[in-house]
Amino acid sequence: MSQKLVDRLRAEFGERILETGSQHGDESVVVAPADLPDVAAHLKGREACELLLDVVGVDRSELPGHRDDPERFEVVYNLRSLSRNHRLLVKVRAPEGRDVPSLAGLYRSADWAEREVYDLYGVRFRGHPDLRRILCHHEFEGHALRKDYPIERGQFLSAPEKLIQDHEIERAAHRADDSRGAVLPSDLLTVNIGPSHPATHGALRAEVLLDGETIVEARTEIGYLHRCFEKEAEDHTWAQVMPYTDRLNYVSAMLNNCVYCAAVEKLLDAEIPPRARVVRVIVSELSRIIDHLVCVCANLVDLGALTNYWYFYNVREGLYYDVIEPLCGSRLTTNFTRIGGLGYDVFEGFETAIERNLVKLETAIGEVTGLVARNRIFLDRTVGVGAMTPEQALDWGFTGPCLRATGLAYDVRKHAPYDGYETYDFDVPVGTAGDTRDRIMVRIEEMRQSARIIRQALGRGLPAGPILADDPRFALPPKEKVYGSIEGVMNQFKLIMEGARVPAGEAYGFGEGGNGELGFYCVSDGGGRPYRVKVRPPCFPIFSAFGEMVKGLMIPDAVAILGSINIIAGELDR
Repeated sequence: MSQKLVDRLRAEFGERILETGSQHGDESVVVAPADLPDVAAHLKGREACELLLDVVGVDRSELPGHRDDPERFEVVYNLRSLSRNHRLLVKVRAPEGRDVPSLAGLYRSADWAEREVYDLYGVRFRGHPDLRRILCHHEFEGHALRKDYPIERGQFLSAPEKLIQDHEIERAAHRADDSRGAVLPSDLLTVNIGPSHPATHGALRAEVLLDGETIVEARTEIGYLHRCFEKEAEDHTWAQVMPYTDRLNYVSAMLNNCVYCAAVEKLLDAEIPPRARVVRVIVSELSRIIDHLVCVCANLVDLGALTNYWYFYNVREGLYYDVIEPLCGSRLTTNFTRIGGLGYDVFEGFETAIERNLVKLETAIGEVTGLVARNRIFLDRTVGVGAMTPEQALDWGFTGPCLRATGLAYDVRKHAPYDGYETYDFDVPVGTAGDTRDRIMVRIEEMRQSARIIRQALGRGLPAGPILADDPRFALPPKEKVYGSIEGVMNQFKLIMEGARVPAGEAYGFGEGGNGELGFYCVSDGGGRPYRVKVRPPCFPIFSAFGEMVKGLMIPDAVAILGSINIIAGELDR
């Protein structure tokens, strides 16, 4: 499908398509910066590429064959068509000091994504409505992901940033004046929601402008939890990156492990053993259940419904204590998978422990839905609150439960099956209004579907055989070979000290995370360490829409919305 799309682009634009490429199933085209708006508009309008998933920056200055290339930077737009089910990477290249036309007027999701590239690489986007830093502090000097920025360099930065500017306050006053009597800018009150507030669940901050009790303007800020995942990945071997993925969405760490491994395995063209593939499906669905349990129970607490928290959180704890901890020796951050398979096999009683907890899950879902489904307070607080249409959600780059709540049944496990998901029978729950209630209820039904997938996997019986591919390129040898042969010692030494030699190239590995499409855009220079790893965190574009979602509502509504979109700070700012 994507190759046919590339052929149609060549027929439409001719020599304006400078290059085409295909690596590991990812189709790409290269266009000149001046042609980017026309090509992108054609793709969105004529080819139904309605979803801009991500914008990736790459500093090519140290890639083999590109060290003297004047076009130092590459900007990659990752586009997806839901209706036609094709994917395409559109690339532009720019020398130092050259800007690139912004696509923020075409896709709302480009706003934050382009700001990130500007922040971390210094590439400027001409026509961008608000080009300023987003992950790094506004006083930060330099651009952290350039190859010439030393990883050990630290900066002490402490000045707070005013998010809503004076001209925006004046404009908001004029809008308020249109709806009622005269309003002066001084009549509007600026209030910070977070970062030190229970309702913001950690490190998030929103600055809102109030006209009475109504939010007329809102700006969000991220970066308080920034742990430099992408910079650290360049300083470690491919295998050593694994524990860092745990710290992205730490509520569903095993999902991060599995998707990252799939991205590296895509570069390696590696096949994992059948047993490892089935176990990955099981732990991924358990992680999805845990993620949804925490999201829903915390969201209901934000609404004042505390009892539901205990019903759901007890199930979450049972899954951790009975299944996750015996499986890998840890609860929250698991480091469970390995490139080519798994780090550990299942324990005796694995299936029984899972079934016991799935029964508890079903009971808890019944108890919670019985308490809230027709509860007048719950309905008043959630129905119509933070509603998004399917078109709005796609424009902002939504995926996962927040997109499905609008009525679009887009799920990566169905649209681009991996790990054998096409062999499982499950439904994709959808909402109708795209509001806070639908986001909660979709997640509750998704837990039932995840339990359904797990039972199918266990019902078939785990395939016999190894849990790790027998491939010396990336898999550590068994201990008996390490202790009994010089070849085994050398193989282990080189993999530990130098890392697996991943063939030069690039690949986008992705899967259905707890919050939506989780992806890793990996670039290898043929060495033992990643040249570039770009995370596509599902909640990053979702949080970018928060300021628009709360306009015209009140602060309690903003709290309800924030809980329902499930922002995990570790994955948000990496």
